[in-house]
Amino acid sequence: MGKKLVYSILAFVLVLGGFGFWYFQRNVFSKEALKLDILGPETVEVGQRVDYTLKYKNNGEITLTQAKLTFEYPEESLIEGEKRRLEKSLDDIYPGEEETLTFSGRILGRENELKVAKAWLEFQPKNLKARYEVSTSQTAAIKFSPLTLDLDLPTRVEADKDFSFSLNYFSNIDYPLSQLRVKIEYPAGFEFVGSTPAALEKNEWSVAILNKAQGGRVNVSGRLKGDVGDQKTFRATLGLWQEGKFVLLKEATKAAEIIKPTIYLSQLVNGSADYSASPGDSLHYEVFFKNIGGSVFENLFLVVGLDGNFFDLNSLRAPEASNYHQGDRSLVWDWKKNPQLRFLGEGEEGRVEFWINLKKELGPGEPQTQNLVLKDSLSLSPAREEFSVKVNSKMILASKVYFSEGVFGQSGPWPPQAGQGTTFTVTWELKNFYNNLRNVKVKAVLPPTVSLTGQLLPRESHFLFDSQSREIVWEVGEVDAGSTGPNLSFQVQLQPSSSQVGSAAEIIGPAKAFGDDIWTQETLTAEAEGLNSNSLSDTNFIRGQGIVQ
Repeated sequence: MGKKLVYSILAFVLVLGGFGFWYFQRNVFSKEALKLDILGPETVEVGQRVDYTLKYKNNGEITLTQAKLTFEYPEESLIEGEKRRLEKSLDDIYPGEEETLTFSGRILGRENELKVAKAWLEFQPKNLKARYEVSTSQTAAIKFSPLTLDLDLPTRVEADKDFSFSLNYFSNIDYPLSQLRVKIEYPAGFEFVGSTPAALEKNEWSVAILNKAQGGRVNVSGRLKGDVGDQKTFRATLGLWQEGKFVLLKEATKAAEIIKPTIYLSQLVNGSADYSASPGDSLHYEVFFKNIGGSVFENLFLVVGLDGNFFDLNSLRAPEASNYHQGDRSLVWDWKKNPQLRFLGEGEEGRVEFWINLKKELGPGEPQTQNLVLKDSLSLSPAREEFSVKVNSKMILASKVYFSEGVFGQSGPWPPQAGQGTTFTVTWELKNFYNNLRNVKVKAVLPPTVSLTGQLLPRESHFLFDSQSREIVWEVGEVDAGSTGPNLSFQVQLQPSSSQVGSAAEIIGPAKAFGDDIWTQETLTAEAEGLNSNSLSDTNFIRGQGIVQ
């Protein structure tokens, strides 16, 4: 009993002594300091490159071993080739030793947001088993963003009526931003109709890269539902995706009020509300305006703005217009020349008109955009409308006949002899300019004195011939915009009759191409004249050599 008590007391003393020794060591070391600091700016700009200077110093008398430093950049930073959290093993830190490290990155975020850089240094004093850790941080406030984001939205909108607005963005950051996204949060009651460029998910657009002094625009069209007086707020954001998280860089909000309609605007082009134009067309625009509100309007101005590379502005005719501003392509009618604009009573309506031609084709310096559209905006305070006219593609068909230069060679007498066979190569060349086409086919009729030899290039071409009607059909299928092909060559044999002696013999009749324009949903045609033995395309051919002998 006595021994057990002695052993128990001895064990308790040893444990208490060990704890006291550990506590004493810890307290002794805690009086010594490892100083850890992060030096950096107190205010920054979005996209600014920031150099963080990390300093540590052993102010004690004990060497610090097994040191490991951890540095963490502020959230949403851009760090080239590195992770946001860095770990680094350090050599022993001797008494009085001081070291400096630099970490560089670019700050992202919103204005007035606080960005915190953090650091930890874990170590073990020499000859001690206890491990220690010191930490520090540095906070910087984003004072300015060199990004601009603006919602160009009408302040008043009529319910259930199409309207357009734009979102403009610009960067003055001295660094290219990539993987950007533009988003718009629509208010309740907004119905998305379309956008340029096309949206990813009706409210989000991708920006591949945004360099300094560059910007862009997103045009959105839609309609709003709601009661008169309702305020509908739109919120736009610009940001980027980083590690699965959307980093917000800039935002803008703007509200539109739903108002009661007062003036109704409409237009006809060549007598149609849904006209599809073709290159070279002459267009007659009729603009109608009607007072559908409960009050009269006086001393009005009607402005029509034209937008489209295909407009031939030199052909513009508007005899009753008051002015034409070439800079913004706008026509103006004022109340001094138009009685309806001078006084527009309840239920009354008026009309103005103008004429303009389209170019036959775009010049070499003009953008050859696919799916062309002619836009015009009508503005009669307080009403505004935008209209568009789709432009058909331009299809060209060329038909050529060769004797000596044909891809299949030639045989038979030249000039052609009555009763004898002479072979020729017929080549069809098809060009399509502006919109994609489908269901394209080319047709022509062979005269009785001409037959097919079976030679065809490309051999896989879908080529048909009806012996009764003698009609040739080349089923082309789809032809992309901007294509300078496809081409088709086939060989025919001419055997003139005696009645054709002394004249040129017909080789192939007029050719006609048909195709459906995918953009405008119109059927387009192109024609090529018929060819005879005196209208060859051989380089050395002289007109008059093809007379039948």
